[in-house]
Amino acid sequence: MPTQKSSAPYELRNALALSIIPNIGDAMAKNLISYCGGVDAVFQEKQTALSKIPGIGSIRAASVKKFNNWEAVEKEMGFIEKYGIETILYLDKNYPYRLKAHGDAPIILFKRGEADLNAPRIISIVGTRNITSYGRGFITELSEGLAAYNVSITSGLAHGVDTAAHKAALKNNLPTIGVLGHGLATIYPAQNKNLAEEMAYGNGALLTDYFSSVPGNPENFPSRNRIVAGLCDALIVVESAYKGGSMITAEIANGYDKITFALPGNTQNKYSQGCNLLIKLNKANLIENIGDLVYHLNWDQKVIEKKLQSLLFEELTADEKLVVAALQKENTTIDQLYYDTKIPMGKLSLILLDLELKNKVKVLPGKVFGLM
Repeated sequence: MPTQKSSAPYELRNALALSIIPNIGDAMAKNLISYCGGVDAVFQEKQTALSKIPGIGSIRAASVKKFNNWEAVEKEMGFIEKYGIETILYLDKNYPYRLKAHGDAPIILFKRGEADLNAPRIISIVGTRNITSYGRGFITELSEGLAAYNVSITSGLAHGVDTAAHKAALKNNLPTIGVLGHGLATIYPAQNKNLAEEMAYGNGALLTDYFSSVPGNPENFPSRNRIVAGLCDALIVVESAYKGGSMITAEIANGYDKITFALPGNTQNKYSQGCNLLIKLNKANLIENIGDLVYHLNWDQKVIEKKLQSLLFEELTADEKLVVAALQKENTTIDQLYYDTKIPMGKLSLILLDLELKNKVKVLPGKVFGLM
């Protein structure tokens, strides 16, 4: 049977309790922990002392002292132990630092899977459930480029853009994190159950701040968007109408000072209008390809050049690759190419012509050849 991966059981028990006390919430919970000196100390403190903590007052202090729903806490601890769920408390060293910087970050996260929430590079991708071929094609191309940087991709496991982002990540062997608007005892939508299992048992993860029994109610999803926005270095809105969860996530990302991108589209397409609006209002940078991401995030340009060069090579025959490899060293004449590649002169001339027609090679003055 899997063993629980978490903080000390007693501290976990109190953290679980604190997370569901009425009238508290994440911001006030962290306030209590800070003033009392720890999760356990919150429950040991007298009610009068709790009421004097800034922002708490008598009503919230009474909620803490009167809390008695320990049955729900014990049930959750049983689920955590049974299924080997990793629990990450706000004060733990492995709590995602990008998310921790924001006041409404959850005091506890539940994680199933091995993905690193503090990976060097994390990108969140969000968008409409009504994804078009245009949006799908962009995600496919972007993910292929991201593979050169070993980027983790975060999304919300919903239909449409979310699903496309997770699947593209898996296809390119990238860690992918699905942030859920419900507990880990279920998967919503049900059609993504196999996808979720592939993520959790691969190098990805499922993540939530809800107890396992919490269902996927509509009101939960706007709240989970703060985790999608908080976990990443940059947020990309692929397709969105004027209103919707993706626009909410973009607003949160802006409030978190995250670099935000939006894919521009046809002004007559309902699901490009939200992206176009974000760009128009300077709430998102325009993104056309991975180069825009590389530039704004100041990633090493040489990595993408190497990746693009490898893609170029995949389109070539063995002899064409020999010629291109020789021209990578320096621009040169056909005689020098003959010497370097040992390809017969007649065949070499035809290869150079084919490469020129493919826009891989150009002819320079003096009958010197070079790469485009």
